[in-house]
Amino acid sequence: MKVVLLAGGFGTRISEESQFKPKPMIEIGEMPILWHIMKEYSYYGFNDFIICAGYKQHVIKEWFADYFLHTSDITFDFTNGNEMIVHNMHTEPWKVTVVDTGLNTMTGGRIKRIQPYVNNETFLMTYGDGVCDVDIGKLVDFHKDHGKIATLTAVMIEQQKGVLNISGDNAVKSFREKNSKDGALINAGYMVLEPQIFDYIDGDETVFEREPMEKLASEGQLMSYTHKGFWQCMDTKREKELLEKLYAEGKAPWKKWEG
Repeated sequence: MKVVLLAGGFGTRISEESQFKPKPMIEIGEMPILWHIMKEYSYYGFNDFIICAGYKQHVIKEWFADYFLHTSDITFDFTNGNEMIVHNMHTEPWKVTVVDTGLNTMTGGRIKRIQPYVNNETFLMTYGDGVCDVDIGKLVDFHKDHGKIATLTAVMIEQQKGVLNISGDNAVKSFREKNSKDGALINAGYMVLEPQIFDYIDGDETVFEREPMEKLASEGQLMSYTHKGFWQCMDTKREKELLEKLYAEGKAPWKKWEG
């Protein structure tokens, strides 16, 4: 089963670093967050990746080319027609297809553009800027059992502020600090999609999270797999620092490959 990674948007500029590279290539523990996400999927046996690139897509291509070379034993034979021989590879058993899905293409359009690489198969899809410790094997089993077109992983995000009870005359009747019950379930990505999903996407201007998902929901074709464990996106500098801290201290919940 192929894994589609959305890594082509401009995203949020969380630091000066993101002016020079796509956000999925910003590093956590000296490796891009995109690599961390791929390691998650690889832990569950999913090693065939399609990366939807766009903004500074050359950075992604060059990184994987360098990663391949840096984790292999190479002979450069300039006496025999400038031949390069790869002897041993010490990297993951990955097949990585990087597709330039356009600079200004929306999320749905990016998915539509990689249809030829997916063919008529069920595939996995997530965003290139968030890590999670969801059991992807169980997620896939859940999707197969219900038989619908799409499954998303839902996580609970806690309310960040205090809660106010305001009356009709704008008087604050009560105030209390937030608690876990004040949160809301959100789409964390880590989706499983049937090939029929392409019929719901018109073209480059389609935002996947709007018309396609709204139509799937209205037709009863969108299911949620609730995950009560760890999930964290990297939209701000504070969130990047949190992920770096967890990784440096050996407390990264998503790092199951060395658990």
